[in-house]
Amino acid sequence: MSKDWHSGHFCCWQCDESLTGQRYVLRDEHPYCIKCYESVFANGCEECNKIIGIDSKDLSYKDKHWHEACFLCNRCRVSLVDKQFGSKVDKIYCGNCYDAQFASRCDGCGEIFRAGTKKMEYKTRQWHEKCFCCVVCKNPIGTKSFIPREQEIYCAACYEDKFATRCVKCNKIITSGGVTYKNEPWHRDCFTCSNCNNSLAGQRFTSRDDKPYCADCFGELFAKRCTACSKPITGIGGTRFISFEDRHWHNDCFICAGCKTSLVGRGFITDGEDIICPDCAKMKLM
Repeated sequence: MSKDWHSGHFCCWQCDESLTGQRYVLRDEHPYCIKCYESVFANGCEECNKIIGIDSKDLSYKDKHWHEACFLCNRCRVSLVDKQFGSKVDKIYCGNCYDAQFASRCDGCGEIFRAGTKKMEYKTRQWHEKCFCCVVCKNPIGTKSFIPREQEIYCAACYEDKFATRCVKCNKIITSGGVTYKNEPWHRDCFTCSNCNNSLAGQRFTSRDDKPYCADCFGELFAKRCTACSKPITGIGGTRFISFEDRHWHNDCFICAGCKTSLVGRGFITDGEDIICPDCAKMKLM
């Protein structure tokens, strides 16, 4: 150490035992005998708990130390010297054991993610890039948009084809402006009168045999007709009417054939095809 010593003074810095003719170790420019050096400075082995002496190779990882012979996989006991390894909860494992026990797995194929493998993640799930594909067409999603449904992943096109709302008339997808009738979806342009094909969206309509009709067509095709004016009695919008035997009248048309007064709520008498009030009936008998 470029210093001069009496032979009797060249001693261990810890125990003062003479180092003349003995092996020693320098630490911070102070000499130590082997025994003192190992007891004060040598590391303990994580595996066997013995001192790692100066004649042994000291392998370290994260402030932990092992004899070379003790640097083993915690599971299969294979030597990890000069090999890739991983650690978990203060224990070390060879690559295979670490992957088998701790590595995350792909939700698509179930295989582990090897080091350096690109991983696609969504919420709590993860896939290999090649496994992150549409469940219907099997094409990789990559950076394209996708839609999750009941643990499955769909590309936008397949999702629309399989689940999007379709018009009951034309069977095409309804993207906006739909109409619901009898719990079934229609395009506004497809929801038309079954007779004249005019749009019924926002219009008064009624149905017969599960088919929708505008008010005019329904009246012309199916409604009873007023005996007086021959126009249909549709009942749409609250129209009130009167029936007698096989004849029907609008409330406003149910009038005396003689004096033209309303007979609604009054007694009346038939006179052939006509209906007359009691007063006009008396006049005819006189």
